[in-house]
Amino acid sequence: MMGPNSIKLLEELLANHFIKHGGLVLDLGCGQGLTSLFLVKEYGFKVIAADLWIEPDENDRFFAQMHLRSDQIKSIKADAMDLPFQHNQFDAIVSVDSFHYFVNDAAIIGEKLLPFVKNGGYVYVAIPGFKQDFGNEVRALFESGWSQDEIAMIHDIEYWTNLLRQVPDIEIVSIKEMESNREVWDDWLACENEYATADRLIMDHGGAQYLNFIQLIFKRIR
Repeated sequence: MMGPNSIKLLEELLANHFIKHGGLVLDLGCGQGLTSLFLVKEYGFKVIAADLWIEPDENDRFFAQMHLRSDQIKSIKADAMDLPFQHNQFDAIVSVDSFHYFVNDAAIIGEKLLPFVKNGGYVYVAIPGFKQDFGNEVRALFESGWSQDEIAMIHDIEYWTNLLRQVPDIEIVSIKEMESNREVWDDWLACENEYATADRLIMDHGGAQYLNFIQLIFKRIR
């Protein structure tokens, strides 16, 4: 894992989803491809697995080992701010634990992401968040393990609600705290990963009471 359990987050995120069987899905910020694998094997989607930091050859080897064909899934190295796709290409964009790295205003969604979704298509997002805004004492707790830039990426539900309301041509389907929140964090903290170790120190000092995971689902309506 590269963060809190992405498979459990994806499973909750896509409960009662609206993506057609066999639809083309962009897994944006796919990391090492676990969510992409799940999207093909469990849901029957065709998937473009896009990430800026993981080399496509690495993920393609993994997919081949998992007996996926090239017509089912394709890896690509891509910057979310400059996606190399045709407009109206995807039935859905799915982004698990990565959306907050590249989205910090409404214009990015409206201009950089939404054009690649078909009219009537959906965007499904699961991101780490804060349960509410907090003061300097709590901020100091997170500064013990996270950089200022990392903290600045994490927001509460109110922030994301206000941001999505500014995006033209979408219908907000769902914005809520995810039920798997504590479980996916616990799975991550149990890993022997250097980043998990740093997060564990924060959690051990009370950080867990401030963190959640937030679900964002919205539809392109024109």
